[in-house]
Amino acid sequence: MDHRPLGRTGISVSTFCLGTMMFGAWGDTDQADCTAMVDLALDAGVNFIDTADVYDFGVSEEMLGTALKGRRDSVVLATKFNNPVDDDVNHRGNSRRWIIQAVEHSLRRLGTDRIDVYFAHRPDPHTDIDETLGALSDLVHQGKVLAIGSSTFPAELIVEAQWTAERRGRERFSVEQPPYSIFVRGVERAVLPTAQRHDLGVMVWAPLNGGWLTGKYLHGDAPEGSRAARQPDHFDFESEWRARKLDALGQLAKLADEVEVPLPHLAHAFVLAHPAVTSAILGPRTPDQLRDVLAGADVRLSAEALDRIDAIVPPGVDINPADRQYDPPAIVDPARRRR
Repeated sequence: MDHRPLGRTGISVSTFCLGTMMFGAWGDTDQADCTAMVDLALDAGVNFIDTADVYDFGVSEEMLGTALKGRRDSVVLATKFNNPVDDDVNHRGNSRRWIIQAVEHSLRRLGTDRIDVYFAHRPDPHTDIDETLGALSDLVHQGKVLAIGSSTFPAELIVEAQWTAERRGRERFSVEQPPYSIFVRGVERAVLPTAQRHDLGVMVWAPLNGGWLTGKYLHGDAPEGSRAARQPDHFDFESEWRARKLDALGQLAKLADEVEVPLPHLAHAFVLAHPAVTSAILGPRTPDQLRDVLAGADVRLSAEALDRIDAIVPPGVDINPADRQYDPPAIVDPARRRR
């Protein structure tokens, strides 16, 4: 397992990061299974683990905290705030009020005294970025958080946050966590180059595009128990994008066969080939799934293979724009466009 510098933080992290969104009711409620996945990851050289307060509304953090007992210092631990965790209108967003509460909840659930990288899970158009950075800076100065990051921020908001930190004397975001895969390449246009210009670490989420790039949907069916079977709307199985993804998937499967690399390994190697990317987040639901992807840690793609991928899904293209997972208010709210 290779390790790379996480931006300018001075922290080195594995090129694979264990994502724990599937710990709990969203994936696997068995603590033994989840602990086994942590064991497998650490044994393979993974030292980077990612979670969020919204994953099964805190249960993922609790299960991860249990799995890490006695070895917390062996991992670089990341979690996030922003998404609603209950019905309280103030238990969400990027306000100082919520950040100060959310971090205490996460620390308790994780059973730790500090978070290595604390992320704003999404932009919050209702909160001044200086308000967010001010609260996060205080947490850094208190030692509760060691580095701060953004997730799924468009390039212009990354730049605004960097400018605000410099102008106001705040701690700066040092890591960005965008969606990136062969099927979701929009971040190549501005987000990844912007991260490079500002020396940000980049840990990408959904490198398998919700299971599409495992190859399990190659024949157009959603296998029993798969995420597409559980959430077909979310994974394009009942959308206009299904045919386009299936067509690209067939071409990618043929390429994977030619280069003698399993499709999931090809997908992970693709995102890690970008010079801006530090680490790819794995999202296994079972220990067996994790074993399969860890086996591809050393896969590297030739320039020819990367060019072939570009011909299937062009650089900068998102097959389904919704996979970006964030649209600014000016796009979402008609009132901002017409009144």
